[in-house]
Amino acid sequence: MSLRPLLILQTGNPPKAVSATHGGFDAMVQAQAGLAPERTAVVKVYAGETLADPATYAAAIITGSPANVTDRDAWSLETAEWLRRAVAADLPVLGICYGHQLMAEALGGQVDFNPAGRETGTQQVERTPEAAHDPLAAALPATFPAHFIHEQSVLTPPPGAVILARNGHDAHQMLRFAPHAWGVQFHPEFDAPIMRTYVDVMGERLADEGADVPALARSVADTEAATAVLRAFVAAYGREPALADSAESNDAR
Repeated sequence: MSLRPLLILQTGNPPKAVSATHGGFDAMVQAQAGLAPERTAVVKVYAGETLADPATYAAAIITGSPANVTDRDAWSLETAEWLRRAVAADLPVLGICYGHQLMAEALGGQVDFNPAGRETGTQQVERTPEAAHDPLAAALPATFPAHFIHEQSVLTPPPGAVILARNGHDAHQMLRFAPHAWGVQFHPEFDAPIMRTYVDVMGERLADEGADVPALARSVADTEAATAVLRAFVAAYGREPALADSAESNDAR
């Protein structure tokens, strides 16, 4: 029986100084989720690659990007339209950083620059009471560390979205948009070495913005609870029998 792949919908890549050591966002997702490359279909929408019909995939993970959602690049607008169809079709979807924001805007929310400025490094996140019965968030501790690098945020969630995690910088750190659609502002695909590399590579810019770069570097820590969200999504939805194969199997019986 052939199986539908898990889609890694890639919306960009890290800076070259990061990807040279740690790979692209697709490789980071595969590594932290324990996914073999042959189990995934990577589509680089930012490079003009085309998405298949949502029914082609078992589930989708949308990566981060150096772009901003408010740039409204043509590839991003086309991806937003695809996401509306995917969520309407009940395809399991997990958006990360840019992916989280793009899902929110596609479904009727508002995204823009966070009035509090950039959020960088390993920061604490608080689980909300609504997370207690959520398939991905229920196992999270009351507070947990997560990795960040973003300027924009979901300022207004789409109608019906449930807030699952927050902190003082961003009230919408994790949202459930639909029964099988989530977004996280943090990066569950980062490990501590990746985050340290980001702080080092962006150190001059962060210092110009007023950040205490040495303190950010010292505070980088492991974020197993945040990464567990990604792993829980892949465990629950990562691979399913193709619809055609299921029908053929039922016919055979």
